Amino acid sequence: MPSESQPNAGVRRPDGGRLSVADRLDDDHFPAYTMGRAAELVGVTPAFLRALDGTGLITPARSEGGHRRYSRHQLKLAARVRELVDRGTPADAACRIVGLEERLEQVERDYEELRRQGGRAAHPRQ
Repeated sequence: MPSESQPNAGVRRPDGGRLSVADRLDDDHFPAYTMGRAAELVGVTPAFLRALDGTGLITPARSEGGHRRYSRHQLKLAARVRELVDRGTPADAACRIVGLEERLEQVERDYEELRRQGGRAAHPRQ
């Protein structure tokens, strides 16, 4: 999975070949959206997206001209923050919550991968 700091890492296939346009559009981490389009899709202002960039929750890719480019995954995170803010959660707390939700999902994916591989992961104390 491409990291937020390397948003173009998913542009090549595992065999080293280039991904097709269709493959890139299917990649949730491919930075396909301009700031204006991203803001429109999420229903926020560009300033809201810039503020999320400042928190470290979302680090958009940059075009050759330096313009921000957002992935679908990043738009989902922004939409979740917006949802929490709309419910009255302070923006900084909403960003922390969404970041923790992301980390939990990653730990759950890692655990499932270990289970599939036959590894034994330690269970948290209950």
